Amino acid sequence: MRDPESPQKPRFLRASLRTLAALALMGALAACNSVVLRPAGDVARQQGDLVVVSTVLMLIIIVPVMALTVFFAWRYRASNSAAEYQPDWDHSTQLELVIWAAPLLIIICLGALTWVGTHLLDPYRAIGRLDERTPVAPDARPLEIDVVALDWKWLFIYPEQGVATVNELVVPTGRPLQFRITSSSVMNSFYVPAMAGQIYAMPGMETRLHAVMNQPVTSVGFSANYSGAGFSNMRFPVRALASDGFDRWIGEVRETGAKPQPAGRPADDVVPGDPPVPMLGGTLDRTAYLTLEKPSEKVPPIRFAAVDPQLYDAVVNMCVEPGKMCTSEMMAIDMRGGLGKAGIRNVSMLAYDKQGRQATLAAKANPGEAVRRELAWVRALCARAPGKTPDGTVRPPLDPRALGGAGLPVPGTAQSRAPASASFPLLSRN
Repeated sequence: MRDPESPQKPRFLRASLRTLAALALMGALAACNSVVLRPAGDVARQQGDLVVVSTVLMLIIIVPVMALTVFFAWRYRASNSAAEYQPDWDHSTQLELVIWAAPLLIIICLGALTWVGTHLLDPYRAIGRLDERTPVAPDARPLEIDVVALDWKWLFIYPEQGVATVNELVVPTGRPLQFRITSSSVMNSFYVPAMAGQIYAMPGMETRLHAVMNQPVTSVGFSANYSGAGFSNMRFPVRALASDGFDRWIGEVRETGAKPQPAGRPADDVVPGDPPVPMLGGTLDRTAYLTLEKPSEKVPPIRFAAVDPQLYDAVVNMCVEPGKMCTSEMMAIDMRGGLGKAGIRNVSMLAYDKQGRQATLAAKANPGEAVRRELAWVRALCARAPGKTPDGTVRPPLDPRALGGAGLPVPGTAQSRAPASASFPLLSRN
């Protein structure tokens, strides 16, 4: 005779296995080292504390509501004939005070925390302390690191040390850090959970992040904003070293960075028949950067023993390619009222997207001629009125007629065939 309980046994066994699996997962999660809540940097620690405090404040409401839901369901179940039944009840002043006062107080506390945290932990704001007990010395100089998000890798430039790395970030402990962040093509997000919160990297713009690492640690950084096919591999190791260890690492970068290194994928990831991987080494100048900028995935760490000091500013102003006008120059010209009809000649040099860059291929072949023919008059104008003076004022141009295009040659006329010095008095003096 068939056991009537036999169909229930497999069902009970499956439920038991699911329960055991859930308990095992909970045990595994309990053993995790949550870097967001236990970071090595003071800024990230303050941000983690803000998350914990906000969560606890919200649980003051959530936990009682969940507990009372279970209590009411049990207390007033249909089978409980002893529960008091009041069909005409509709209001309680005391209960209304509790229901509205508690959330209101919690919202006030959350608002105060958000206001203070938003200002104190502003990524553009220089840090005022190294940890809870150590303020930043008045004469402390932060370590500046320039960050460029490439497709699909990260470039780190150390202006003070004059070196650069790709997919490798090393910082000293106990020293304020100042990151200047930009992107070469599309938006990314620079995020090192152990150090500070994420901040976006955008082409043609610069964002900033101030942070500090309080203890030696090995962590990881990555892009927190999807940016294309190689996004998942935009990860890089992050090491925080003591001051002497950081100095030794800089020496290693200067030594190993002078040797040629692959600029594309690692050798074990190259498919037979693919074009050869370009090599980089020595100085990270504009030519090397244009090679490095090309899209590539799974790029191993690359080191450069020297860096062009003007490279980062050229990346931000989108004028690394020969013959390109920098956005800062374009804005300076716009600030002076523009160039009138003269600006028509410079349209091709103001295209900053990937397709527009193709227009500079001829300029790359002969950059000196491109600059002389297309931008000489602009360079002369900017040389005579170079941005801002120390007091913050802007110098006017020597000849204001150039701003409106007065005296410039008109195509198809005899004047257009005149020598440049005859039509461009500014050029004849430069």
